[in-house]
Amino acid sequence: MKYKNNINGLVLINKPQGLTSRDVVNIIQKKLNTKAGHTGTLDPLAEGVLVVCLGKATKLSQMLTSDNKEYIAEVTMGLETDTLDNEGIILKDTNAQIPQEAIIKALNHFKTTYYQEVPKYSAVKVNGKKLYEYARNNEEVTLPKKEVTIYDIKLLDHQIKDNKTIFTMYTKVSKGTYIRSLIRDICHYLKTVGIMTKLTRTSQGQFKLKDTYTLIDINNGNYQIIPIEKAINLPIIQVDDKLKFKIINGQILDGYSKDVLFIDKDNKPLAIYTNKDNKFRPKVMLYEAK
Repeated sequence: MKYKNNINGLVLINKPQGLTSRDVVNIIQKKLNTKAGHTGTLDPLAEGVLVVCLGKATKLSQMLTSDNKEYIAEVTMGLETDTLDNEGIILKDTNAQIPQEAIIKALNHFKTTYYQEVPKYSAVKVNGKKLYEYARNNEEVTLPKKEVTIYDIKLLDHQIKDNKTIFTMYTKVSKGTYIRSLIRDICHYLKTVGIMTKLTRTSQGQFKLKDTYTLIDINNGNYQIIPIEKAINLPIIQVDDKLKFKIINGQILDGYSKDVLFIDKDNKPLAIYTNKDNKFRPKVMLYEAK
């Protein structure tokens, strides 16, 4: 598909509840008339930081996805659903009056690296098929486990209402961590059940919630694009025309060892190079021929 505009960079969106991440990308793609993609899915229930890549920056999605993420989540204990959140079918409804001290102890227990079972309602593939497809068809499948790290986790609020404990927590986690699964595991540790009832992603790597724009901002033209050279944390090397020719043609270079972003004399990104098999070669090509 051809787009009218050729915008290259990132725009930070505060995704609202009720929309999928793909919905948001489609809205931006249509409004800006440029190619777009995102770097990490947020469930429709969730809100907060969604990093949207535009144009050539869509090639950086995998690099940006590896960043750590921070969340604020609300948990309702005593309920269990098939989706691990409040949008699923209720499987269990019981009293759960858990004291604050016990929850703090449980949170501290999970400040670690462990193997987390992914939710059955997720896009993780098993034998080429997404898990939510198995779930919707009522097909049995062994849920995979992935190594995740919970770098920090803190209790922010705690209350007991209608024989159920509701608490809010902050957490900083590694790539691939499912907050719904973390909540399930915390509640199981406390010998009860619980679901996620609210979720806000407050940061992804260097990108913070305070720097995001709403879809209304996008519609009104009230936003800024982060250029590629400021979006990635790599050394930047400006090159002359002779070296530029080699780079845009993907030639192997000598004299470099660490990943770098090459730009030309007009500050236009050319390529990200990396050391692979002791050869310095292109990792991501960003050059645009006029």
